[in-house]
Amino acid sequence: MAQTVLPFIQEERPSVARGPEFWEQLPDALYEQCQQSYFLAEYIKRLPVEEIGIPDFYAKPSRKLTDLDYYNLIYPIKEGLFVHIYPDPLGVRDHHIAIEPTTVVDIDHLLPKVEDKLVAYADEIGRIEDQEEKRTVLLNLVDGFCTTNRKSKGGKIQVTPQELEALKYLVIRDKIGLGVLQPLLLDPYIEDISCSGVGNIFVEHKIFKSVQSSIAFATHDEVDDFAVWLGEWIKHPVTVRNPLVDAVLPDGSRINIVYGREISKRGSNFTIRKAGGTPLSILELIEFGSLTYMIASYLSFMLEEGLNMFVVGATASGKTTLLNALNTFLKPEDKIVTIEDTPEVHVPHKNWVQEVTRHMGADSKGGEVGMFELLKAALRQRPDRIIVGEIRSIEAVVAFQAMQTGHGVISTFHAASVEKLIQRLTGHPINIPKTYIDNLNLAVIQSAVRLPDGRGARRVMSVNEIIGYDPVTDSFSFLEAFRWNPATDEFEFPGYMNSYLLENVIAIKRGIPPHKRKAIYTDVKRRARIFEKLHKEKGVTDFNDFFQILAEARKQNLL
Repeated sequence: MAQTVLPFIQEERPSVARGPEFWEQLPDALYEQCQQSYFLAEYIKRLPVEEIGIPDFYAKPSRKLTDLDYYNLIYPIKEGLFVHIYPDPLGVRDHHIAIEPTTVVDIDHLLPKVEDKLVAYADEIGRIEDQEEKRTVLLNLVDGFCTTNRKSKGGKIQVTPQELEALKYLVIRDKIGLGVLQPLLLDPYIEDISCSGVGNIFVEHKIFKSVQSSIAFATHDEVDDFAVWLGEWIKHPVTVRNPLVDAVLPDGSRINIVYGREISKRGSNFTIRKAGGTPLSILELIEFGSLTYMIASYLSFMLEEGLNMFVVGATASGKTTLLNALNTFLKPEDKIVTIEDTPEVHVPHKNWVQEVTRHMGADSKGGEVGMFELLKAALRQRPDRIIVGEIRSIEAVVAFQAMQTGHGVISTFHAASVEKLIQRLTGHPINIPKTYIDNLNLAVIQSAVRLPDGRGARRVMSVNEIIGYDPVTDSFSFLEAFRWNPATDEFEFPGYMNSYLLENVIAIKRGIPPHKRKAIYTDVKRRARIFEKLHKEKGVTDFNDFFQILAEARKQNLL
């Protein structure tokens, strides 16, 4: 199975170097954490600070840390653990080290004894379905097997307090959690976990981008064994005859497993796309530079008036992140139905029906239910909004039928531009009639980009208004309302005083007379200033807080 391999030789440093003078050098926040966590303090003792320096401590690391020239810092994650972003001396790829009790306490000689005793209770433990109950039973059993009293008799396992804590941690991690991967799932700043075969597991970090974890496989057999265990743990076994598995973890994360060297020349591999917690708000995306207050204001008018929108882009371009952030602009009284393969869309509304597809598998008790079937069913549920996690194929036909019957539809779609979007929609196998395309009002193009200073980022490349299809010239017309300038990393508004949707749709819906329709631009600018004031002056950033403020503002007709 996988092992934790630290990027430095773990040994007790000279006592002189770790005397009172050493602890006085630690940042106050780090010192306080060491006072509360013995295993963090023990880890710090063993660090080669003479080579890498003393790490900083951040209780809640921000994305501004991306700009640091040198990464050497520690931050807390869930369940009392810590992570050290350890600098790579060669500058190739920094390390993500999960600091656990077992990182500094050797229990290899004790664990087999505990495992032997647990075997007698395997059936009892296996029948427990509630995770908290199972945790309690396991902890009580380990307490019963072990003693910290050196004079105790009766066949109990003699351990130190630190060894007992490490044993409890490891038993819970491996029996209830996802084994060595559990700390990576507990890190809220990780987006993707990737094992490519023998060697280290890599993670995609929200702040520090691609880093290598301290978890590694030494042989192909170890990777194969772990892939088999992983498949059994998620109740989707992998075998030579069934080497590909796609599933969802209990926390909503997506997992893909490829088993064996017959179809993967580098051996078994797996990828976990972690489910997000509370989504990023539109104000946070503005803070990151993904879009502007003006774009957010413009889109808020479109969404609250029921227009149809696709967020379009390549894989990992931030489509779902943007879609979730925009959901706060939907009217709070709306009934929302979401349809997905994997639950990733988050809606803050109370009247939310969340539906997911069902694929045939070893644990399936019924037939397959796909996006197409769910989308047809959604039309009978009287929704105000239908949000499709991702439109890939023939479900687009039903989506456009929904648009024609007055149901607002929002979705993500894989394409690089408006032209490619239309080509895919009207081509095989989707085959949407060209005359139906203008039912889609907006295409927001999202992309991962390289900024002028060389940093990677995600940006709204353009916001496009779909106007219509001309059968005479067999061409589509669309208007670029906003576009990103890659040379300056700024956004332009070519649709200002020229927007078809603002003047001919939104202004009419808001009761503005035709001869005064240009006044809609004043409303858009006013709302953009409100968003900016909430963000910069009031300090609002949280997804749910922002939604509640918008709901109250609408109730008082302030928007």
